[in-house]
Amino acid sequence: MSWIIVIIVGALVGWLASIMMKTDEQQGLLANVIVGVVGALLAQLIFGLILGIGSAQAAGDFSIWGVVWGVIGAVILIWVLRALNLFK
Repeated sequence: MSWIIVIIVGALVGWLASIMMKTDEQQGLLANVIVGVVGALLAQLIFGLILGIGSAQAAGDFSIWGVVWGVIGAVILIWVLRALNLFK
């Protein structure tokens, strides 16, 4: 059951980030899930573990702060992929 929650939250986070970065037309559902899950993990790593921001540990959880931090991480991921010309 937890994998289903991960997929649903990842899709939501990836979709919100793709709208913010204006890549929604290019991404499909699978790309949204992947960007959302990897973005949430990125946010946990950067903001939670490295910078020590306590609420960032919730990135990717099914909560308001989890979605907020997940979207921040997914936006950073899309930005990095664009900078490397891996995402248009």
